Amino acid sequence: MSEKILIVDDEQMILELTSMVLANRGFEVRTVDNATDGYEIIEREQPSLVLLDYMMPRVNGLDALKEIRARFPDTYVIMFTGKGSEEVAVELMKAGASDYILKPFSNAKLVERIESVLRVRSIEMRNRELVKEQKKLLDEIERWNRELEQRVEQKTTELEHAHHEILLTEKLASLGHLSAGMAHEIRNPLNSISLFAQVLTSGLKNEPEMKSYSEKILNEVERIDAIVVKLLSTSKRANFQLRSIRLADIIDTSLRPFLVQIQAQNVKLTKTLQEDTPSILADADELGQVFSNLFANALFELKQGGSLSVTLECDDSEALVTVCDTGDGIPEEHMNKIFDPFFTTKERGTGFGLSVVLRIVKTYSGRIQVQSQPGQGTTFQIWLPLA
Repeated sequence: MSEKILIVDDEQMILELTSMVLANRGFEVRTVDNATDGYEIIEREQPSLVLLDYMMPRVNGLDALKEIRARFPDTYVIMFTGKGSEEVAVELMKAGASDYILKPFSNAKLVERIESVLRVRSIEMRNRELVKEQKKLLDEIERWNRELEQRVEQKTTELEHAHHEILLTEKLASLGHLSAGMAHEIRNPLNSISLFAQVLTSGLKNEPEMKSYSEKILNEVERIDAIVVKLLSTSKRANFQLRSIRLADIIDTSLRPFLVQIQAQNVKLTKTLQEDTPSILADADELGQVFSNLFANALFELKQGGSLSVTLECDDSEALVTVCDTGDGIPEEHMNKIFDPFFTTKERGTGFGLSVVLRIVKTYSGRIQVQSQPGQGTTFQIWLPLA
């Protein structure tokens, strides 16, 4: 493909002779007698080179040179000039001319200088392309590095989460063996204490104060037994009956006992349960413990009011239940401990609630995730497979 050259000169003879010489050499030539029209041709046809006269009316060659170099950096310029002073040459080169030719000039010299400038232009244009390509490659490498770092960070987080879940599973398994033995050893003396307390109570009908002491003993026995039951529930599955149930019904049933508390604490409840959700095979009481524990924890954080939202949504493979509160949130240092048995920040808490939640969710091959920031509330998300 021949290179385009634009000749800008106010002398018609120069335009005709120069264009004839260059056309014979295979160049595609355009001519114009003023710089203003030249700008339009450059913008439209993007010639490789402009031969520009230094002395022209309206817009002189030096101003035109600066305009062309500023607006069209890919178009190179050779100046025609009748002034052969060194000052003019320096001025032209500083303004961006690739070369200058003194008038009068020979055809051979003109073609030689043009071909020299076009070779330089070709090299410089190639260098620009290489620089652009290099920048593009560097940007691509940087993008790959960022993606790799993100993937490594994501995988690291997943591994840490998986490792933490393995540790929790091991803890629950160990706790299962321990709690079974403890339940047996604790309940035997508890049974004896309870029987003796009942005997004392029946024999102290005429002594109300002493009778109240024995009744307190019985109450404490019941409280210890309840703790043992909770301990067993964190690691051991109680009697269960699987049947087809709707998650929306389980959520409603689990929420019902808390409605009075919600109203008393001035908590705004938002419930969004997707209609026509598929049924799942589960034990209603067992699955209800999951939501009851989450609701109880949320309301514990909302004593001064706030918002509690429950959402249920499904896709083709699993159901997602989200429980979100606007309480004080969970401190960052506690995030990795909240599912640990016995871990609690409540004064009278046992630390079994979320352990039970985790054990039940895992029983149904589900997964649980928590997001929390101090002062901004807590969100629990539970995924349960439909099949």
